[in-house]
Amino acid sequence: MTEATAPRLEIGVKETVPTIHYLVAMPQPETHLFEVSLQLVNHSSPTLDLKMPVWTPGSYLVREYAKNLQDFAAFAGEQPLPWRKISKNHWQINTNGISELTVRYRIFANELSVRTNHLDGTHGYFNGAALFFRVRGYETLPIQVTIVPPHPEWRVTTALPSVDGQSSTFYAVDFDTLVDSPFEIGYHELYQFEVLGKPHELAIWGQGNYQAQQVIADIQKIIHVEAQMFGGLPYDRYVFLLHLFAQAYGGLEHKNCCSLIYQRFGFNSPDKYDRFIQLVAHEFFHLWNVKRIRPKALEVFDYDRENYTSSLWFCEGTTSYYDLLIPLRAGIYDAKSYFHNWSKEISRFLTTPGRKVQSLAESSFDAWIKLYRPDANSNNSQVSYYLKGEMVSLLLDLLIRERSANQRSLDDVMRLMWRKFGKSEIGYTPEELQEVIESVAEMDLTDFFNRFINGTDELPFNQYLEPFGLQVIADKEEEPYLGLRLNTENGREIVKFVEFGSPAQLAGIDAGDELLAIAGIRVTSHQLSDRLKDYQANDVIQVTVFHQDELRTCSVTLAAPRPSKYQVVPVNNPNTKQKENFAGWLGIPLTSLR
Repeated sequence: MTEATAPRLEIGVKETVPTIHYLVAMPQPETHLFEVSLQLVNHSSPTLDLKMPVWTPGSYLVREYAKNLQDFAAFAGEQPLPWRKISKNHWQINTNGISELTVRYRIFANELSVRTNHLDGTHGYFNGAALFFRVRGYETLPIQVTIVPPHPEWRVTTALPSVDGQSSTFYAVDFDTLVDSPFEIGYHELYQFEVLGKPHELAIWGQGNYQAQQVIADIQKIIHVEAQMFGGLPYDRYVFLLHLFAQAYGGLEHKNCCSLIYQRFGFNSPDKYDRFIQLVAHEFFHLWNVKRIRPKALEVFDYDRENYTSSLWFCEGTTSYYDLLIPLRAGIYDAKSYFHNWSKEISRFLTTPGRKVQSLAESSFDAWIKLYRPDANSNNSQVSYYLKGEMVSLLLDLLIRERSANQRSLDDVMRLMWRKFGKSEIGYTPEELQEVIESVAEMDLTDFFNRFINGTDELPFNQYLEPFGLQVIADKEEEPYLGLRLNTENGREIVKFVEFGSPAQLAGIDAGDELLAIAGIRVTSHQLSDRLKDYQANDVIQVTVFHQDELRTCSVTLAAPRPSKYQVVPVNNPNTKQKENFAGWLGIPLTSLR
């Protein structure tokens, strides 16, 4: 349980101010049902409107949390009150002048993710948006939450302060804060540590092969580096909630905490551990970028509908740029690992054909209907604002550094955004964001924005990397190009993706087809690459598939090999200026990559 305490509510002069108190119980956690009671005192209107959020900040998809609500009822004492449902997430109660009432409902919670709720015999985890009603008109009032665990040994961990003298009761200054403060309740390991004189907690639910002391030491390094960048920590206490589960991966940022989910056995492999540390660095960086430095469209949250912005590339993509860089600055991995990670990211980007179709601004704006709802054509028609935003942020950092001889950088953009918008939590417009970047770069970036953010021009990596002694090169492919991706599912070879304009698509092969044979010989996903090496570009091969249960044999004309992997490597014979630029950028010699 938290040690911080909430302010006491004033009683007397303001006794007519409505008070909101939630009681969250879970008497039979194996049923996955949270039992929630809303107690409202000093209500004065003839009706009470309750609205369940349809999304949660930080995860840009309408998730329809109301779909998990059941057994809704309202009472004055024990007397039922009439109510009706106005829309998918809107309940209206006729209070008949009653000033004290209770609303009871249950929430089904069996989806383990950072943005939903999960309850079973070992723990209960919930996000405010997915559990609590917004009491319309009372959004700025304080809210108390009392947790009733099913077993006395279950502990409660949350970033909310506790209320003095009340068991397992916590205080949120308003509804936004309640939504922004997830709870972890149950059997979890809890570690406490200090950074820069401020208390931190790490709560870990689930078994795994992590080494707690190493994880904590590296988290402390991440905190130090990011705090140094922004000039301190903008909170009094911070909580990391970590769930370990199968092959899961994800994170969700909050103002004073974050939720992380990671594969339980992903801590011994260096590559997997690096990915975990990048996840921590990413969500912690959101303390500034997103939670406090945020677009105008997200300055005031509308929980009933989509909140559109074309700046998610900066919110998430720039944060992704730093989640690779921060562990290097913290000394958690070296430059070779850093550029190994960059090579993987650039490979993902340059093998996404949708980068030529969807702009970065459009990707940001359409997050609500595209990024979180992938289909068989997504890679052909869209690009992730995380991924391309990371690429564009790299180019901007290198551009600023090269122009200023490393005297300025993207760090200065972040610090200026913090001073202008973050500290006061004033939302910025896309135009204001561009103006800040231009002021640091000391140049007009209209052409850059038109081509690479609002347009779909190819990113000229080598133009920006060359002054720093680096280049992107493609690995040589041996097999001719077919243009599809296979997955083995229940012993069947299923086509998961067909690239637009590829030989496979031109021959009529579709995602969802079952691949059976090439030239009459059975082929699996593991054998496909080797089989294609037996052919040359312009060879015509016979590919047999089941298409909607119909057996088909397609004539496919193979194309020239295409690279599937790229590497960031030093240029040959770098000059003195390139070596100086590289050292000024990363603080290490270019020769460390050899």
